[in-house]
Amino acid sequence: MADFALGTERLILRAWREEDHAPLLAMCRDPAVMEHLGPPLDAQAAIDRQNAWQAKHGHCFWAIERRADGAMLGFCGLKPGPEKTPIENRVEIGWRLRADAWGQGYAREAAQASLAWGFANLDEDRIWAITVPANSRSWGLMERLGMTRHEDLDFDHPALPADSPLLRHITYSIAR
Repeated sequence: MADFALGTERLILRAWREEDHAPLLAMCRDPAVMEHLGPPLDAQAAIDRQNAWQAKHGHCFWAIERRADGAMLGFCGLKPGPEKTPIENRVEIGWRLRADAWGQGYAREAAQASLAWGFANLDEDRIWAITVPANSRSWGLMERLGMTRHEDLDFDHPALPADSPLLRHITYSIAR
């Protein structure tokens, strides 16, 4: 688990390390980053959850490290879809980058590598993604990756209160 690394031209998607806690915490406290994602999360709990998924499934939302300087830019990868959603028991791709890394193609590069890894290593016909309708950066990337929207699978996220502006989620997938 601790040895996992998936390289691209500019990035390394890798297992989480102790030193990732502070940069993850800072990213998840940034209002711009969290605008469409909800309240800040507990960084250590998030890292522990990713490590548990990596140990159990062989994949998770991996830390993204920039090759040029070793900076931790965020995360991208594959994990089990959330319970009580249309993608439960399916493989979900997701990403989150710190704001100063936006607009440089890092999310797309990491997502393409994650999709390629998933289709090469997992017995899945499709990989799924979800976001809120207002998160045009996220669903825009889904579309640039070749993902298809499934309006019939849009849903209210069960982990959110009924009055949350982030309640409604849209669903995309890409076939092998």
